[in-house]
Amino acid sequence: MRAGQAKALALPRLLITGFGHFPGMPTNPSAQLARHLARSRPAGGAATELRLLATRWDEAAAFPALLAQTQPDIVLMLGVAARRRRVSIEIVGRNATGAFPDAAGHRPVAHVLEPGAPAQRALAARPAPLLAALRAAGVPAHLSRHAGRYVCNALAFRAYGWARTGRRADGGPPLAVFVHVPRPRPGRLALPQLARGLETLLAALLAQFRQSRLRA
Repeated sequence: MRAGQAKALALPRLLITGFGHFPGMPTNPSAQLARHLARSRPAGGAATELRLLATRWDEAAAFPALLAQTQPDIVLMLGVAARRRRVSIEIVGRNATGAFPDAAGHRPVAHVLEPGAPAQRALAARPAPLLAALRAAGVPAHLSRHAGRYVCNALAFRAYGWARTGRRADGGPPLAVFVHVPRPRPGRLALPQLARGLETLLAALLAQFRQSRLRA
């Protein structure tokens, strides 16, 4: 095997997702930020795939199938929480839905995402280094225990469940993190500042992957 081929095989498989529009949010900043991250310097250390998802309940329900197909080592999911003032690292996804319609105008038919599943699932990564990375970049951030009851939460709940039961090719556990960003505000938290902060978070996530690979 050539050196270049061996290096490519050694790269972690990174999946970055953002969302499209939904009622009240005609342009979703998570999509812009996901595109930026996919071509950023930190992502250069991974075999990166970008997926911009429709903000629909059925899209979140189909996410485990997409994960099974792409088999990423790391999943970084971005969504927008317009009323928040800080970046939120969602440490749990809840087995709950809300009544707000998705981008197709559909509402969930049940109050839970998966009957019989746990009430919540924890993220499959260490959140403290990710939080520290954001704050070191000057981005206000916190650990959140409530990802809402919309499609973002549905995606996090399913991805966290997938990561807790899956295995990477090297035997280690996949890493999956959902991050909510506030609506960008010039002079407060503008899009370039959010982008720089998320780059530092991604670099910390890749470092966490490398550490876990050494232990695997």
